[in-house]
Amino acid sequence: MNRVIFHTLRKILTSWVRTIVQNNSVESLGIDPDKPVCYVFRNRSLSDLLVLENECINAGLPRPSQSITTSDPNGDYAFFYLSQQEGLIFQRERPETSTTLEHLLQYVEADPERDIQIVPVSIFWGRTPDKEQSALKLLFDWNFNLGGRFRKFFATLLHGRNTLVHLNPAMSLRAMTNKEQTHAHTLRKIGRILRVHFRQQRTSVIGPDLSHRRMLVHGLIHSPQIKKAIEAEAAARAISLEEAEHKASKYANEIASDFSFSAIRFLDIVLTWFWNKLYNGVKINNIEPLKDLSKTNTIVYVPCHRSHIDYLLLSYVLYYEGLTPPHIAAGINLNMPFVGTILRKSGAFFMRRTFRGNPLYSSVFHEYMYTLASRGFPMEYFIEGGRSRTGRTLSPKTGMLSISLRSYLRDHRKPVSFVPVYIGYEKLLEVGTYLGELRGKSKKKESPLDIFKTVAALKNHFGKAWINFGEPIHLGEFLNNEVPHWKSTLNGPDLKPDWLKGATNSLAQKIAGRINSAATINPVNLVAMALLSTPRHALGEQELLLQLDTYAKLLARMPYSQKTVMTELDGRSMINYVEDLKLVTRQTDSLGDIFRLEDSTAVQMTYYRNNILHIFAIPSLISCLFVNNSAISRKEVMRICSILYPYLKAELFIEWSPREFLKVVSQWLQAMVDEGLIEKDQEATYYRPDTASTHFIMLTVLSRAIVQTLERFYMTISLLISNGSDAIEQQALENQAKDLAQRLSIIHGLNAPEFFDKSLFRGFIEQLRKNNVITIAQTNKLTFGDEIAQVAEQAFKVLSTEIRHSIHQTTYSTAAITP
Repeated sequence: MNRVIFHTLRKILTSWVRTIVQNNSVESLGIDPDKPVCYVFRNRSLSDLLVLENECINAGLPRPSQSITTSDPNGDYAFFYLSQQEGLIFQRERPETSTTLEHLLQYVEADPERDIQIVPVSIFWGRTPDKEQSALKLLFDWNFNLGGRFRKFFATLLHGRNTLVHLNPAMSLRAMTNKEQTHAHTLRKIGRILRVHFRQQRTSVIGPDLSHRRMLVHGLIHSPQIKKAIEAEAAARAISLEEAEHKASKYANEIASDFSFSAIRFLDIVLTWFWNKLYNGVKINNIEPLKDLSKTNTIVYVPCHRSHIDYLLLSYVLYYEGLTPPHIAAGINLNMPFVGTILRKSGAFFMRRTFRGNPLYSSVFHEYMYTLASRGFPMEYFIEGGRSRTGRTLSPKTGMLSISLRSYLRDHRKPVSFVPVYIGYEKLLEVGTYLGELRGKSKKKESPLDIFKTVAALKNHFGKAWINFGEPIHLGEFLNNEVPHWKSTLNGPDLKPDWLKGATNSLAQKIAGRINSAATINPVNLVAMALLSTPRHALGEQELLLQLDTYAKLLARMPYSQKTVMTELDGRSMINYVEDLKLVTRQTDSLGDIFRLEDSTAVQMTYYRNNILHIFAIPSLISCLFVNNSAISRKEVMRICSILYPYLKAELFIEWSPREFLKVVSQWLQAMVDEGLIEKDQEATYYRPDTASTHFIMLTVLSRAIVQTLERFYMTISLLISNGSDAIEQQALENQAKDLAQRLSIIHGLNAPEFFDKSLFRGFIEQLRKNNVITIAQTNKLTFGDEIAQVAEQAFKVLSTEIRHSIHQTTYSTAAITP
């Protein structure tokens, strides 16, 4: 009769409940089919047990309603609880030692060959976090510790359609026992291990406790640090303490998020429709290690920034995968009517573009960041500061990173990990706007009306969106390596040691490099790379197929990193895929098909090519050497590449150290030999293939990926030399280089706006300064010695005669332009 009632209730409940299940297979749980399985819940709950029973039936797993051992069908059922609920209506949790667990331990202790597999199960009804709020809301918030059957019934009724089931990998009961401990001591130890596991699991899914926003703001204003800042503000502005406190409170309310899982659940429904309407789904990679890391570490997500929808996409993916959506640093320009409210309730906290001249605002913001970090809440901010207009990863802005480091120095008891995230799109909503801005159009101010423009774009097809999680950077380990004695320097009250700026810059560069290491190489990237490397942005079908297949073979031999994701499509499938996205045009004649890029599309495709330019930087550089030189020794290849690498590394955020780089060059040389792109003799001299061969054409196309970057290097150096040492300021040189690049783009028909992006010239000049090739004199002019000729010489060897001649012709006239 009990079984009939149990399974009747299961069918009734599961007719209403809709679940998302994590780990519902024997393989993912690591279950040995020859050993008994027992499930453990944190709290006693019939509805949780019914849900688990149904999921086990669906997945073909051992069922909790069955006996643990087949030899004793009347023995203990295959589940137990860690705690009991006291009370009828409003219940409180009381830890208890389950008799089932006692029996299992006795069973294992009786025979050293025996073992039981314990599978912890966590079920989240609606995934709402604990909050300090009204008693009525608490009544239906099951994840709070206070309450009972009545509230669980309404939680099931209200949130049952959004239930997350976590089955965690099996734990060996034998491994948790110790022969030297008593039976009672072992029971307590197992209980502690399981309770810690459930606490970590819960934190990774719904986050730590978060106070109501009003209480959070109140706590900020009355913290010792803000009280001091209020007193300083009152004294500096000659205002009363009440006025200064009111000002601080206003800043706190302007900044603080109003995180609501109700808003998250609403956006879950809306965004699921949006992604599948606008994009052909979202591809997620490398997230499994993150799920384990989130249980023990405070996570700071640091994604690249391509689009305004990055904010929503990452939170959506984390929520979908059963992780806590982060609190997101957003520019105050996004705090628009209606949109700002949705973003704030989705976890966004707003920040002004500059804190300069406002120490009180700075203090309030720093304290808010510290509060989030100290409570263990995940955070997210874009390391680049703004959206990339070129498709490249931008130079990192270190303001938010510095605040995070200072928060960690204040309290480093809980480990903090930075998780780089690569966000990629096969077609981007804003790409047309970006290219207009690169051509000189003023940046358009955000408006709520942009939402309707986005909705209007839904009739178009935008391919897939990609989220790749990179290799985490553990802050404690990073500081131990970067500043071995950092803990002994934390004596000052402001926690701004001398090494902080250098460590912050180093961390920023490391994060940018790991974002690029997690890049996606999709069909659009590769087709753009191939067609943009041809003079007319066109190739015959067979030539394009051969080029794409060569790219695929080279990248399979030499993957950029373990986190890089490569499309699985072959060359023909890539072409068809990109054609369906209306990014290439097919032209047919009696000799076959030609694929080309229209002028307007070609400009947009530079954005997608730039997404993966760093991946092709080294093979393209090597190709340039052999396109312009018939034979080069291995030693000379290494020497030239070593001189140019620091500048490529700085512009493209390549992560390899100089020693690793030389190994990578060696491996690329061998890969290109294997593919027939270059040849090698017994004396370690490399040769280019016959100039009339297909392999030479392929080598030439591959070389053009990095040519424009090398041209910018050579233009800047030529202008420096033509102006002379101690003759021009850095800003004037940047302007001249931009003018020269614009002139060359007109003369040679270069349809790539990022070619004359001023920030790229600025970055190269800064790297020349870091390498001590140039210095700034007391006159504020740039000075240089013979070292710059060496850099010019190497750039000279990898550029064609036509390009070198064109640069030389225009250098002297451009150098005469007054800043």
